[in-house]
Parts: sequence; structure tokens; C-alpha cells
Amino acid sequence: MSHANLKEKLGQFASHWDPHVIADYNDNDVMVVKFQGEYPFHKHDTTDDFFLVLEGEMIIDIEGAPSQVVKAGEIYIVPKGVVHRPRAENEVKVLLIEPKGEPNSGDSDRVPSAKPRI
Repeated sequence: MSHANLKEKLGQFASHWDPHVIADYNDNDVMVVKFQGEYPFHKHDTTDDFFLVLEGEMIIDIEGAPSQVVKAGEIYIVPKGVVHRPRAENEVKVLLIEPKGEPNSGDSDRVPSAKPRI
């Protein structure tokens, strides 16, 4: 059994674009992250990208499509292979689910985050 308080977990770090693993779900990492600004455009060839906005508002830019605003309480799933970029004008807090070992940077030149466990 696993139990985690999301607000408590988010209070344990202040860094942006630095996902922290809070639980395991099948072969996936369940993570929380804070971010502000924009991440580089990238894609994940073998997995969808799952975002649940907990607090604030993020924008997902999809290559060749209109940007999508995702507000607190909403999810956005980017299908595998789709080039995308999350961004936020103000700090946003998000829950992510990714397969274990999947670099959060996808195919971009950005160094993947270490994904520490808290």
C-alpha cells in the first residue's frame, strides 16, 4: 500500500523542472514537479506523456497545432511521438506519470532530471 500527501511532497522542494518520485504504479513513476517558464520542444517515442495540473495553469504547445491551456484539476495526455513543450507564465504544480527509466527530457538535448524519490 502507498499513501502520499501531494501538498506535503510539493513542500519538500523548490526547484523547477525537477520531478520527484512520490509513488510507484505498476512499472511507472508517479511524480510531482513545479515549473515556470518553458521546457524545450521534445517527444517520447514509446510512451504517452501524462500531466495532471494540481495548482496553477500550464500551457502545452503541440507542434503544428494550437496551444492548449490546462488548469488546476485538468489532465492533458500527449500521445507518444507527438512533439510538445509544456510551459507556464507563473509557477504551476503538476503530477506526472511516466514509465520507470523514461527520461523526462524525451529526445531534446536537455539533460534528463535525476527524479529523486521523496
